[in-house]
Amino acid sequence: MKRLNLILLVDDDETTNYLNKRLLTRMNIAEQIEVVTNGEEALKFLNNALAQNAPLPDLMFLDIKMPVMDGFEFLDQYHQLPEETQKCIVVMMLTSSASFYDLEKLKKYSAVEQHISKPLEEAHVREILQEHFQ
Repeated sequence: MKRLNLILLVDDDETTNYLNKRLLTRMNIAEQIEVVTNGEEALKFLNNALAQNAPLPDLMFLDIKMPVMDGFEFLDQYHQLPEETQKCIVVMMLTSSASFYDLEKLKKYSAVEQHISKPLEEAHVREILQEHFQ
């Protein structure tokens, strides 16, 4: 399986970030794993990468419910970025409290490939890699 260049974790929960980063590191599937704690930081990360001609994430795990800028607000902004910035696969991570409304709303975002429940599990990651990065 191809190793990814960069994975971006976007979640305000420190424990979730720690566990997800640990899992992804143990799986050894990416050169680099970056963590930001809200959608605004994620946009800054992407814009900085673009400005510096640095690698953009191949894969992004995005939480829906975050302070400052939530996952939906991030996606609204993300879809307005230059096309070359929108090359990464966005996978939404939902809390167990995801509503039917949230799941329906996700369908309008072309960047969202799928949603999965927290916490991230190795089986989910392998499935995503197989489906999108063969």
